[in-house]
Amino acid sequence: MSLLEQIRAAGIAGCGGAGFPTHVKLACKVQCLIVNGAECEPLLRTDRYLMKHKAKELLLATAMVADLVGASRRVIALKSSYTDEALALKTAAAELGSPVEIFLLKNFYPAGDEQVMVCDVTGKSVPPSGIPLDVGVVVANVATMCAVYEASLGKPLTHKYLTVTGEVANPVVVHAPLGAPLSECIAQAGGATCEDCRILVGGPMMGKLFTAQEAQNQVVTKTTSGIVVVPAWAALAQASNLPLHGALKRAKVACVQCATCTEMCPRFLLGHPLRPHLVMRKLAYAPDLSHVLKDEDIRQALICSECGVCEVYACPMGIAPRRVNVHLKGELAKAGISYPKPEGSFAPPPEREYRRTPTKRITYRLGLEKYYDYQIDALKEVQPNRVEIPLKQHIGVPCTPTVEPGGSVTCGQIIGACPENALGANIHASISGRVVAVGNCVVIERGRP
Repeated sequence: MSLLEQIRAAGIAGCGGAGFPTHVKLACKVQCLIVNGAECEPLLRTDRYLMKHKAKELLLATAMVADLVGASRRVIALKSSYTDEALALKTAAAELGSPVEIFLLKNFYPAGDEQVMVCDVTGKSVPPSGIPLDVGVVVANVATMCAVYEASLGKPLTHKYLTVTGEVANPVVVHAPLGAPLSECIAQAGGATCEDCRILVGGPMMGKLFTAQEAQNQVVTKTTSGIVVVPAWAALAQASNLPLHGALKRAKVACVQCATCTEMCPRFLLGHPLRPHLVMRKLAYAPDLSHVLKDEDIRQALICSECGVCEVYACPMGIAPRRVNVHLKGELAKAGISYPKPEGSFAPPPEREYRRTPTKRITYRLGLEKYYDYQIDALKEVQPNRVEIPLKQHIGVPCTPTVEPGGSVTCGQIIGACPENALGANIHASISGRVVAVGNCVVIERGRP
């Protein structure tokens, strides 16, 4: 079985982003492979843990994937502040005789955005609405590459490494089976230390915020990178209380056209024609959205990465350009309007180097600075007696269940198969036990006769 076939059989989807099936992403030929170890989101420590403790496995996977895609240049990119992790990688590279390049990035947000990273490592700008492949590059997350190493040994993706931090007794990295309740992951960190809290799934900039009650129904998936427990009074939690109509109203009446959101926008700083302040201005003068959906400035919302720099860091008026852009993207999709990839090359403006967003300052704006310097290097195993494994944990179509209620399964067994010739990734049982329900999720209870 080829490496690509092993990756497909293992059901690997991008562990650090939207969950694009890895066997599809790596079916290409490129000049450069970049392994993304920047851990874009503040507070998360998962990739740092893996680079420090699984450096050899990561380097071996990098070599295998580089050979697969024909990359003559192979790079692991991480922040210069990750000194222990860089040392671990360099030590392992010397022991293995690996030609991998350790590329150190400045500590800014969003250093881990793949288009930003491509520009920093290669000097090339990915075109608007394009992908790194357009400039001869493929980018893979550290956790994804560790899963590739496991796949090369015949092991499917059944567990996730993720950070549990914030208002918990003992911030930790956990190794959790897919479908494990988030509550059990939080319990491994000693539990929440505040009564009125919110549960952030993912990072503080692009993650999803839930109440404690809502989080009871959330489980670990292939794309879960972290859990951050935050107090309800934190700025991040308070900002989430603004309804969409309030955000749209603010955009219409409060924007002073200072253009700071544009000047700080990571996509604009790649040379992309995204100018959030013009989106705000067009909305201010439009009687309703139907009058402006085909406007070029409004259509720019489609190339927004939703990183949040504009509303968390740049805007002095408390406007939410990201939320507005997300809403516009939905409306444009409903209208069948897309952003065609333009021809020609793009280059970052010279001021890009001086408009980086410092990662630590981001946490101050979010009210989370207390957790920024946590040293998280312990690993805990999560061993739930029940898992609810979603049949769709990736971009593409849901998997077709291959098991029925009442049947026994073993950890690693396929329980959801990707339909033939469809975009998706296989799903495997993450614990051994008996299937008790099959629907949008496969529910397995451990040790049932």
